[in-house]
Amino acid sequence: MADANILNKAFTAICNKVEQILAPQGFTKQEVASDNSDEKVALFISENMAYSIYYTDVKNHMIMRSCGMTEDGPDNEWKNISTWFFDPDSNTMADAESIGKDFTELLTATSQIKKVQQAKKKKKRNKDEGNADPEFLAKRFVTLFPELKDEIKTEADAYFPFRGVTFTKKSIVPKIQTYIKGANKKELDKLGSLLSRQYGNGDFDTRSIITIVILNSLSHEDYNKLYEYFDEDLQKYSKGARKYKGKTVKPEKPKKKKSFMADTLNK
Repeated sequence: MADANILNKAFTAICNKVEQILAPQGFTKQEVASDNSDEKVALFISENMAYSIYYTDVKNHMIMRSCGMTEDGPDNEWKNISTWFFDPDSNTMADAESIGKDFTELLTATSQIKKVQQAKKKKKRNKDEGNADPEFLAKRFVTLFPELKDEIKTEADAYFPFRGVTFTKKSIVPKIQTYIKGANKKELDKLGSLLSRQYGNGDFDTRSIITIVILNSLSHEDYNKLYEYFDEDLQKYSKGARKYKGKTVKPEKPKKKKSFMADTLNK
């Protein structure tokens, strides 16, 4: 029979280490009871995400996992982040320390912090905005320009948040300009539909990248060639954005977080 004392001490030590990392990020530990005596569970929640430390003696697995939050609590679509074998009959507190260290290192990794920030951003979006951010927009262009896949990964690994304006100017705009000049009607329709769909699904930054960065980079001839393939919304708002082409403007009411649109138009 498993040594319950060692297991309890190990589980508590691991959870304490995790709590020390998550608490400053706005997570609180919840009291939860397992339905199964062979399991131990700890839950940490914020407004946007949940983390759980879960132990089952069926396989002697110590697992750290995460999921999204709903108004009613965790959505229970758990994804395992790390799994360790821990047998209380043979493992020691030194092994528990190693597991705790691994969990905390993963929680402080850039990729995991990025997930927390993205979840928080989605919660704060205006109800009239879509969910697609600039990185998502960039990935949609891989269907037209497959070579972008590696460039997007390099950018995402090197910078957080994803530099939507910089990446679009450097890597996407030149490709679109070349694409339009040699495109037939079917290819123009494909690009126009992609831009319209992403404008409709996009958050504020994504919409501004499409109108101010991409479409305002086009000559009048190329813009007019593509215009007929936009949906009604993009036709309307791209027309309004064209009056800022080549001009220096400032947003009327700057937000607390400086909008990239101001940076773009002031360059």
